[in-house]
Amino acid sequence: MKKLIVFALIGFAAQLVDGSLGMAYGVTSTSLLLLFGIAPAVASASVHMAEVVTTAASGISHLKFGNVDKTVVKKLVIPGSIGAFTGACFLSNLPGDLAKPYIAAFLFVLGIYVLSRFLFGEENRVKSDKKPPSRLLIPLGLVAGFADSTGGGGWGPLSTPILLSRNEMETRKVIGTVDTSEFAIAVSATLGFLISLGPENFHWPWMAALMAGGIIAAPIAAWLVRIIPSRLLGVLVGGLIIVTNAKTLLNSFGWIPVSWHASIYGFLYLVWAGSVALAVRKLIISRKRAFLSQ
Repeated sequence: MKKLIVFALIGFAAQLVDGSLGMAYGVTSTSLLLLFGIAPAVASASVHMAEVVTTAASGISHLKFGNVDKTVVKKLVIPGSIGAFTGACFLSNLPGDLAKPYIAAFLFVLGIYVLSRFLFGEENRVKSDKKPPSRLLIPLGLVAGFADSTGGGGWGPLSTPILLSRNEMETRKVIGTVDTSEFAIAVSATLGFLISLGPENFHWPWMAALMAGGIIAAPIAAWLVRIIPSRLLGVLVGGLIIVTNAKTLLNSFGWIPVSWHASIYGFLYLVWAGSVALAVRKLIISRKRAFLSQ
């Protein structure tokens, strides 16, 4: 019973972060299952089954709060579903770990860009009303869906920063759109796992606990996205991308001594915290100026 409560709390925390920042549910939950000795394919399958429910709750909540661009969702779900189903069916035969360091390096650099753009750029800076083109969304959906199934998480970490970096959508709509479209990816991945693994390999009690926590957190996260300023959201997302991918990079490249890892993590978290503090300070100053100019 205690273990189920822990999983419910993990599901709540993971969905709160995922729903408000557009990533981390799959990565957080899968990592926890792997720590309990669950095989990668079974862990990913269990998380995706839970995500069918949590992403549905998250998508409904984001739609209710107006955080979704339905046009972009429609363009993402078909290629994303194909990628997720393919990755789920062939997970056991895929050398997914070989590509992880290179994807992590790309996302680490992208995270620095996202953080710096929202920290030092103009708030709510959107180029135009032009939507991301299909030539970007189709391959992005395929790759992100495939990575999501094979790695137990990847839809948000890939889709959110790439869409943010283009300056074509509001931050809250990028997060809400990615979270809403993830429902189709979770369904497709789960179908693939059911075919390739069979329902007997799913950890049903753990999934139920993850679902329960995620359902409770979904509307809270969607509401937070609605009220948190874009500058602060962008800094939070950028920092999360940096610190999560730093772990993959440090574990993949052996030329950095393990004894240095804690110091590097500490430095990155310190930079992230300082960036958040600076973003809050800039927001306070801008609000004061707007108030005085009235």
